[in-house]
Amino acid sequence: MMIRLSGITPSGEAHLGNYLGAVRRWAREPGPDDLYFVSNLHAMTTPHEPERLRSLTQHQLAFLVASGVPWESMFVQSDLVREHMALSWLLECTCTFGEARRMVQFKEKSEGNSSVRLGLLTYPVLMAADILLHGTATVPVGNDQKQHVELARTLARRFNTTYGEVFVMPEAVVPTAGARVRDLANPAKKMSKSSSDQDGIVYVLDDPAVVRRKFQRAVTDGLNSVRYVPQEQPGVANLLEILASCTDTTPEAAAEGITGYRDLKEAVAEAVAAEAAPVRERMLDLLEGGAELQKIRAAGAERARERSAARLNRALELAGVG
Repeated sequence: MMIRLSGITPSGEAHLGNYLGAVRRWAREPGPDDLYFVSNLHAMTTPHEPERLRSLTQHQLAFLVASGVPWESMFVQSDLVREHMALSWLLECTCTFGEARRMVQFKEKSEGNSSVRLGLLTYPVLMAADILLHGTATVPVGNDQKQHVELARTLARRFNTTYGEVFVMPEAVVPTAGARVRDLANPAKKMSKSSSDQDGIVYVLDDPAVVRRKFQRAVTDGLNSVRYVPQEQPGVANLLEILASCTDTTPEAAAEGITGYRDLKEAVAEAVAAEAAPVRERMLDLLEGGAELQKIRAAGAERARERSAARLNRALELAGVG
């Protein structure tokens, strides 16, 4: 099996960038051995509210199901807390402090802070455990996460060499490019859950009227020229990329026949509302009902446990604690 593992962290509500950038692709192009998980343990590296984390975990699981990601292939990380924590500890005892400290994201997020959570330092090791526990062969990541996959490879190699062969050597792969969705209020940065300007983020559960209002307020420029020239007109380019993604065309083709910014914003708002409607409706049903989502979650945990049990037990045995 060539298992490919992808995760989504419940650090905020699902938005258009999550959907067009990755999750829709997961639904449209699933591999027979692909796995998808909600990485809620990773959301604990900074101060968090327990009830909000619990709610966002359900929210993101419902988002995956509603988007059409095969529910047979998904699980929630904390439902296997014994398995992930046990392997994470083995790998922490394999990793050096210098290797953990050199992780770029730790450097960036801890810089200037007098006090940071220890989990911020060790979470790349937990990420390695996520990858290695399930026999992952490939991990689709952006450039900011490649270093973490390389750490997983280093730890797998060291464990296999020191104790015995048990882990597959994972490879980082650049996923098929999804839509580059930028913040509507600041097209210089990507749409993000952490944005302080809520008008710049289109959430999957936004009411269609709210979606239209946000696009009406989207930043463009003073040229009033609908062309796809990202360097000169980043706001307009962002709108055209979103429209193109929702209508399965190119940004250049999406610009044809649109003469003004008002028409462009209306066209994008309509396309996004139509694209998101079935996902939004299905998500609301799953979250309001509850029982179906819990059944999917429980089944996913059971399959993940069965899939990882032999590998974890072998690792524990080889390390002398199993």
